[in-house]
Amino acid sequence: MSGFLILCLIGLIYVVLYQISRSSEMVATIQGEEVFDKKRNKILAWSMMVVWAALMIGFYYCHQYMMPKINLIPASDHGESYESMFLVTLIMTGIVFLITQFLLFWFAYKYRKSDTRKTHYFAHSNKLEMIWTIVPAVAMAVLVAVGLKSWFKMTDPAPQGAMQVEVVGKQFNWISRYPGKDGKLGSRNYKNISDQDNLLGLNWNDKDNKDDILIPNGEIHLVKGKPVEFIIGSRDVIHDVGLSHFRMKMDAVPGITSRIWFTPTITTREMQEKTKNPNFVYELSCDQMCGKGHYAMRAIIIVETQAEFDAWMAKQQPYYVQTHPEAAPAVPATTPAEAAKDTVKKLTMNNN
Repeated sequence: MSGFLILCLIGLIYVVLYQISRSSEMVATIQGEEVFDKKRNKILAWSMMVVWAALMIGFYYCHQYMMPKINLIPASDHGESYESMFLVTLIMTGIVFLITQFLLFWFAYKYRKSDTRKTHYFAHSNKLEMIWTIVPAVAMAVLVAVGLKSWFKMTDPAPQGAMQVEVVGKQFNWISRYPGKDGKLGSRNYKNISDQDNLLGLNWNDKDNKDDILIPNGEIHLVKGKPVEFIIGSRDVIHDVGLSHFRMKMDAVPGITSRIWFTPTITTREMQEKTKNPNFVYELSCDQMCGKGHYAMRAIIIVETQAEFDAWMAKQQPYYVQTHPEAAPAVPATTPAEAAKDTVKKLTMNNN
């Protein structure tokens, strides 16, 4: 039904436009073609200036409406440099946009057909060609140089002592892995992957894997003020680690390991206060179309203090122990004195 109504609406618009064109022809016939052209040119010229004013007013109110809804607070050190780079780019391109668009509408008004002005035509101008080629080229070169500087910084080796988090994409969720107490991530091989007991294909013969912490739902905990290196990969198709709040992203490609690093600067709790949104959470999204479940491929990132991170990590059980229960540490035996104390405590509770 909605499709039929849309077709009817298109048909009505066509009829209206056709009638307007017919009316214009009739008016031109009655008034004379030359007189009608002069009036029409004047109306169209002024209408261009009205359209320009309407566009500028629309831009302003759209800006005023949308800005409070956008989180403009970068939550990482690299994010701050990207934010300043984006601001410079926006100012430069914005000035050019305003000037060129104003001239476009102004010329349509100023140089409309007139009996008192003769059209001047020139086929070529080397000076003009030089200006509009060199100036944009220099501006683009500067912007690209600034962008490459930020890019190289983001993809350079992480600082000494940075924490490591492996982030692996699969249709349609993220898997994260932390090194255990040894501070090393063990090796893995895609041939060992099993959805039942080895999500990342860890090599159990590698002792560095025995204490690694694996989070199947991709939840990631980071420490404020501490550099973190993301070791990025994919189990199946191309995904993309999108960290919009940190102003960073990197492709997750099967068979290739990508790395980025940054330093979180604002905890989740602090960002909730800054945004006045108690439900705010940092998000890791997939920014590459990866299949029918792409829209739901996301993970939560929690930025917290070192003490909070240590408390969370202490509750995590190594993935090897989860998949090999027999490797779990034995529960310490109760001494006779402790057993007698527990018995007395139970009897006292029963009597009460």
